[in-house]
Order: sequence, then structure tokens, then C-alpha cells
Amino acid sequence: MTAVPLPDGYSYGPWHDGPDPLAPPADLRDALDEIGRDVMAGASPRAALEEMLRRGTERTAGLDELTRRLWQRRSQIQRRNNLDGTLQEVQRLLQEALDAERRELFPDPDDDARFREAQLDALPPGTAAAVNELADYDWRSEQGRENYQQIRDLLGQELMESRFQGMKQALQNAGPEDVERINEMLSDLNDLLAAHARGAEDIQQRFEDFMGKHGEFFPENPRNVEELIDALAERSAAAQRMLNSMSAEQRAELAELTQQAFGDPRLAQQLSQLDSQLRAARPGEDWTGSARFRGNNPLGMGEGAQAMQDLAELDALAEQLGQSYPGARLEDIDLEALEAQLGKDAGVDARRLAELERELRRQGLFERAADGSLRLSPKALRRLGETALSDIVNALRGKTGERETESAGAAGEPTGASRPWRFGDMQPWDVPRTIRNAVLRSVSLGERQVRLDVEDVEVVETEHRSRAAVALLVDTSWSMVSEGRWLPMKRTALALHQLISTRFRNDALQLIIFGRYAQSVELPELVGLEGAWEQGTNAHHGLLLAGQHLRRHPDAQPVVLMVTDGEPTAHLEPDGEAVFDYPPQPRTLHKTLSEVDRLAKLGASISVFRLGDDPRLTSFVDLIARRSGGRVIAPDLDGLGAAVVGDYLRTRR
Repeated sequence: MTAVPLPDGYSYGPWHDGPDPLAPPADLRDALDEIGRDVMAGASPRAALEEMLRRGTERTAGLDELTRRLWQRRSQIQRRNNLDGTLQEVQRLLQEALDAERRELFPDPDDDARFREAQLDALPPGTAAAVNELADYDWRSEQGRENYQQIRDLLGQELMESRFQGMKQALQNAGPEDVERINEMLSDLNDLLAAHARGAEDIQQRFEDFMGKHGEFFPENPRNVEELIDALAERSAAAQRMLNSMSAEQRAELAELTQQAFGDPRLAQQLSQLDSQLRAARPGEDWTGSARFRGNNPLGMGEGAQAMQDLAELDALAEQLGQSYPGARLEDIDLEALEAQLGKDAGVDARRLAELERELRRQGLFERAADGSLRLSPKALRRLGETALSDIVNALRGKTGERETESAGAAGEPTGASRPWRFGDMQPWDVPRTIRNAVLRSVSLGERQVRLDVEDVEVVETEHRSRAAVALLVDTSWSMVSEGRWLPMKRTALALHQLISTRFRNDALQLIIFGRYAQSVELPELVGLEGAWEQGTNAHHGLLLAGQHLRRHPDAQPVVLMVTDGEPTAHLEPDGEAVFDYPPQPRTLHKTLSEVDRLAKLGASISVFRLGDDPRLTSFVDLIARRSGGRVIAPDLDGLGAAVVGDYLRTRR
């Protein structure tokens, strides 16, 4: 599309300067949700990011899908084609020439015609040998003469195309002067490469002189001799791999035939010298590889060399998409090559993935931990919490009679004062003060119009009727992992943390995990916690830590929520050692229930969320609920988050 001028001097056309400014932004939320799900399931943030890039997103193909297309394309090239196209074409042209010559000679009764027929009958059986034998033959048939010249021209065109891409079209009607120019270019090129190998000091000047004389043969427009060698060596190595992929008989036939290229043996000699110099200059190129072609579509020498280049390019792209080498980044992917092999859609997908990776890092969704490992940042955790809480709120709203989640007075009662708005505030605006702030700020800046800015906003100050100290205890024993309860447990903790940190910011939340031992953890630790095989469900230690948390907030309403799928099988001794027994020993049960009683004296009723139907577990959690004045809830895994959040809101009110 060409740019179209408009009357006022503007023009429109295709956008070439960087990323499309109108393209939709990268969908970070979906990507982050997938990463968060993997992290909470036990993967490291780096592994989760790499897995998301491999899988892709709903509207973007991942690295695995792009790699699958590459291998499919590679397989198609090898299954559809074979490499004897030049030999087949030479055989066809030769046979047509011989048939035409015999038809021309047959009616002629003189001895010369019989002698010529004898010459034709005595031709060697091999195609290359027959072509060489006819080099000096004086054709009677016009078609025979034309076909033989076509053979020479074809061999010259294919030989040059196999080393210089695009030369076959340029040499369609090559005459003697064109052949001479090619020989001169090859001679000068070999001299240039020889000077480069010697380390000539004026090599750049020699290169510029060469390009000034023969630049038409090099559409790549190399800037120096190194770039020239790179381009030539890549093509020459592909031609060599093509020859390696042929049978010994095919290679011998082609080697003999190329002496007849354009009827000038100098061409093959110059190219042989060029190949030797390129091989010495770029030994790192693949000169010994090969591939198996088993299709029915014959490729000429130029097409065969291009097929080998395509296979090498596909292999390089597969390595780039695999991202398995040190320091790999999606910016390494050759988008131009990817689009050439798989089409523009593949390039769009690769760009989107690179943008996702770049934006996830740029927007601070990952950070380095003290030990140097990668972890989710608080910003990322907030986003995951928003998603988890949103899912839970939707689930709560879908339950008949359970629409208490938006209590009108929960934010508190007005005190008569106001204060600046802070992120997360749910209080109503103090409109007069907000407008007054905007007017004063606009006047001080000399603005003629009054515009509201976020710094102008003041909200009505309220005081909470009560605050809560919340302890969420989650079971981290191995059964939580093996029974598929690990991820729902973490999403529940995320949602509750998000609710309290945004809606009930005065509440004090403590996350407590308990396996063989219990410990208080911050949200990033819980989200990144990996499941480990460990014997013991130490509810006693967990409840002990919950009591310490409640005592630190004596003015707050105590709320204790416990998520577990097993009866207590461990307790903490005074010396700090955890004692494990299965089935549970009376001392373990006694110490656990004693801690329940202590929490009850603090006014805490314990809500137990039972995961599983084990009769012993059912009996024990029922006992906890009775002794603490709490209750037992047995949600399915999909309803765990809604159950915990809903119970917190009920208790909170």
C-alpha cells in the first residue's frame, strides 16, 4: 500500500516505525493468572513464566505450537520433494534432442547420415557422459541443437543459483557476454577472498571496488567483506549439504555435467575455488550435514540448495523457540525468518509473546528475592488476589439468600472530619472539600478551567465500629498436595488477603501454615510454597500461633478459620520438638483441644473447613466446633474460597 496525500498535507500509509501503535495491548491479566496458577501449584515463577510462554494464551499461539508448525513445515519439505530435478530435466532435454536428430537423419540416404546415427547409437549410457560426448557434435536438427544449448544454459543457471540466490532468473537469456561477465566476477571474487585470507590491509577498499564493479550480483548489499563471506558461505554450505544428500551416482553425474555449464568449463572451476575459500573462511558452517528427501516433486540444484537453507533456518528457529540456551530471550527470535517460513500470523504470535514477557518484567510483576531467585512481586500478588476475590464474590452472589457481602455500614460511621483519599478507600467523597481543593490548585497553577485531579479528592472520615484479628490456618501436609487441594487452598488465602487489605484494612490478618510444624508466613511465602512429603498434621502448633496473634490485638474481634483435610497427628512439646504418631495418640488430641479451649476463652469461635470425608476427621472437627462455639463447613474444592470468605464476612459482622 502506498501513502495517500490528504488535502491538508497529511498522508496515511502502512506503519513501519516500530510496534503498531493501534495494536491491542498485551493481555497481562490472563497471562498473570496462568503464571500464578502454576506458581501456587508449586512451580517457580521463572518456570511458570516459561510454561506460560510455551502454552501461549487464549488468543496467542505459544512457543510449543509455533515449534510444532516448524517441524510440520520441515517434514513437508522432505516428504514432498526430491533432489534429482536437474538430472531429470537434463535427461528429458537430451532424449528429446536425440529423438529429433534421429527423425532428421532417417530420411537422408547418404553415408554421413548413417555415420551420425552410428555416433548417436554409440553414446555412453550415462547422461553426463552422453552430454560431454556431444559437446562437439554438429547437430542437423534445429530442435536438437536448441535442446542441447538449453542443457548447457540450464546447468549454468542451476550452478549459479545454487551459490547465488536469484541468479537463475537473471540468467534466463544469458549470452556469451553475460557468461564472460560472470567468469570475471567469480575471478575477482576469488581474488578478493584470497586477499582477505592473507590479511591485506586495504581489504575494505578492495571490497568497495569489487562491489562498485559487481554489486548487481549481490542484492543482499553487504557492507564489508565479512558480511559478504557470511552470505556466500551460508549458501555454499547449503549447496554442499544438498550434494551430501544425493546418492554417490547422482553426485558423480552432476559433477561431470557441470563441466558443460554455459559450455564454459571455467565456471565450474571458479566455483570450486570459491567453495574451497569459503569453507576455509567459515569452518563453523555445516558443510557435512545431509537430509533425506523422499517426495515426488523434483527440485533443481538452486531449489535444492534453497530447501537445505530452509531446513537449516527451521532448525535455527526451533532452537530459538526452545529457549533452552543460557540467557535466552524471546527477542532472540528471527521474526523475519519466522514469517518467511510460517506466515505473518506466526510473526504476530511471536511478537505478542515477546511483548508479554517484556511487559511482565517491565511492570514489576517479578522481583528478585534475597537469594537471587525470581518471585512474584506484591503488585502481581495483588492482581492474583483481585482475580481470586472476584471469582469468590461472583460465587457468593450466585447463592440464594447469601447477599450479605456488601453490608452498607461496614465502612464505619462518619466522624465529621475528612482526609485525603488513599488507594483502596471505600468511603464516600467529601464533595465540597474536593471541589475546594481543585479550585485552589487550579488557581495556584494559573489555569482558567477547574479540573479534578486525584490529589484533590477527600473522603469522609469514618471510624470502624469494630476491627478483627483474623488467623487463617491452612493445612500443608502432603495429602493436601496429593488430593488436589493445594491450589484451591492458596487461592482462598489470596482472596481473603485481598479482601482484608482493600475492604477491611484495619483488620489484622495472620496466615499460618501447619504440617509437621506450624509457622506464620507472609503471602508471597505461601503463594510460592512447594508441596513436600512430610508426616504430621500439627494443628496444635497452628492454634498456638493463632492464639499469639489474637493476644497481640486484644481490642479486636477474634476470628479463627482453619482449613484441613486430616485429623491432628502431631503436637509440639515444651522443648520445641514436634512429636508425630499415627493414629493420633491421646496426648496429641488433648494438647490440640486444650489450645482450642484457650482460644475460646479469648472469645474466638473456630470455623473449620473440612476437606475430605474421613470419619475420624469428621468426629474431631465436630468436637473442635462444639468446644469453641464455632462451626464445621464441608465445601467442595471449587467452593472452598467462597466458604472461607463468606464465613469471615459473617463472623466479621
